[in-house]
Amino acid sequence: MKIDDAAARLEALGNPTRLKIYRALVRAGRAGMPVGRLQERLKIPASTLSHHIKTLVSVGLISQVREGTTLVCHAEYDTMQGLVDFLVAECCIDETQCEKAQTAA
Repeated sequence: MKIDDAAARLEALGNPTRLKIYRALVRAGRAGMPVGRLQERLKIPASTLSHHIKTLVSVGLISQVREGTTLVCHAEYDTMQGLVDFLVAECCIDETQCEKAQTAA
């Protein structure tokens, strides 16, 4: 994952309302959740919800599918996993190198 993509996704999740929306969709599972139910559950005005959903869609964290007259939101689990992998990919690399340097001294 490119650092700019990771930064945009983390920035989107840095807003408390968007984080609540995202967590609700992650918890909903692969079936996703209709926008109306998401609005009821989180008690967010429709225009505010629409604004935040648009941001999450634009960075690839969620997608929307029309099922008849219902708009259903889905968490993009592969994107979420990619972001988590990006964050932990180099975990403790410098620490290990520091330990080798201290052992050699």
